[in-house]
Amino acid sequence: MMTRVVLSLTFVIGSALGLGAQAPSPASVPAPQSPATQGRGAAAPAAPAQPAEPQGFTYNAEGRRDPFVSLLRRGADPRNGVGGNRPSGLPGLSISEVSLKGTVATRGGFVAILQGVDNKTYIVRSGDRLFDGIIRSISQDAIVLLQQVNDPLSRDKQLEVRKVLRQTEEAK
Repeated sequence: MMTRVVLSLTFVIGSALGLGAQAPSPASVPAPQSPATQGRGAAAPAAPAQPAEPQGFTYNAEGRRDPFVSLLRRGADPRNGVGGNRPSGLPGLSISEVSLKGTVATRGGFVAILQGVDNKTYIVRSGDRLFDGIIRSISQDAIVLLQQVNDPLSRDKQLEVRKVLRQTEEAK
């Protein structure tokens, strides 16, 4: 009884690991010969039955979404060039593309120093416009921006974004 259990377990584990008996692959089985060619041997080479497969692969969508296209960059995203050309400079940068590098106190209030993804530095005041928003206020250690939301599923059409100068231990 114990040997049957051990043999059964060995067979199950071997099958799971692929060590069991496998059917021979079609490439290793010789093709059956017709009665007319059995007596001749391999004198006449066989013609290929199917044409060769094409070298490249093309995706046929057939009305479905292409699984290799990113879902993050769809629609009228200005970075794709679909939403039109952006102006140069600060009005062409979105809120997510700028970072706060410093603030300066002046007689009229604070002025912020922003750096864009183009590695240029911009001096901005409250009320200046970016591509998708406006600068609402500037304080000693932060800037508050009002971003226009173009998501049709969102109830909020404006989003308040706060960028801080130095992250504290609580914010990390």
